[in-house]
Amino acid sequence: MKLRLALAISALVLLAACSGESGLEAPKPQTLTSEAIGRYCGMNVLEHPGPKGQIMLGQIPEPIWFSSARDAVAFTMLPEEPKDISAIYVSDMASAPSWEEPGPANWIDARQAFYVIGSTMRGGMGAPETVPFSTEAAAARFAGDNGGQVVSFADIPRDYVLGTGETGATGNPTPEITGATD
Repeated sequence: MKLRLALAISALVLLAACSGESGLEAPKPQTLTSEAIGRYCGMNVLEHPGPKGQIMLGQIPEPIWFSSARDAVAFTMLPEEPKDISAIYVSDMASAPSWEEPGPANWIDARQAFYVIGSTMRGGMGAPETVPFSTEAAAARFAGDNGGQVVSFADIPRDYVLGTGETGATGNPTPEITGATD
């Protein structure tokens, strides 16, 4: 009897895992509100222009907010930050109303986005930005209008984000910083 019960429970667990009901789905992005405070600056995220970011850790439903997409990328690169990231979202600037108001709910998976680095546009706190787009065509149009180059999430240079003092994508030295710029 105990063996049958154990087999039945095992079958249910496997069935749930196969049907996507295992609870391991990435959490959905949260809508940006006036309650969002930037991880690194401690300021209201809405006070900054340009794309924003949010990261979810483990199964915690509340996001960590970032005043810029660049700071969300920096979080993933900094060794002292948690690594149990369950989701990373950035503003889709292809559907943003404007640079000043990137939108409260137009989030895209950061790892699937196309980024423009080295453009003339500056994000939160006036730092060079990694400008995210849902399509490569939209990123290329933005780069054509504002300079820069299109890269994937995996190809964003560490020195561009963390500011090692070396030359960034624009050919100009990036500022020396000890953490992220948020």
